[in-house]
Amino acid sequence: MTGRHSAGVPILRLGDVLVTGLLDELDDRSAMGFVDELTERIAREAATGVLIDISRLEVIDSFVARTLSELTTTARLLGARVIVAGMRPPVAITLVELGLKLHGVETALNAEAGMAALGWYRTNRLGEATRGDDAS
Repeated sequence: MTGRHSAGVPILRLGDVLVTGLLDELDDRSAMGFVDELTERIAREAATGVLIDISRLEVIDSFVARTLSELTTTARLLGARVIVAGMRPPVAITLVELGLKLHGVETALNAEAGMAALGWYRTNRLGEATRGDDAS
């Protein structure tokens, strides 16, 4: 750790995937704490995938956009693929209108689609694997 304070964002492990979500807007200090903590967990737990659910965020400012891009690049260097899931349509529209780009960031419509992209599939009651986006 770098000594920065924790963002207080829960990070869960499902196999070799770390799952987290931004529940509220993060101030700059909390965002950097989140990046430090998540990066440390990726390295320590040899995670190969990270899902970041942002479905509760109503705004992504330029700092958060840059932070997500840098986090994705850092995770990739550590061998993990990052999927940002659940972006609300107004957030996407605002990013485009402001010309903010999420360089290198893969997105998914929702957390289920993001997990499927990372190789996680839910099973039906018979134990047969189904793709998250094919199930009803």
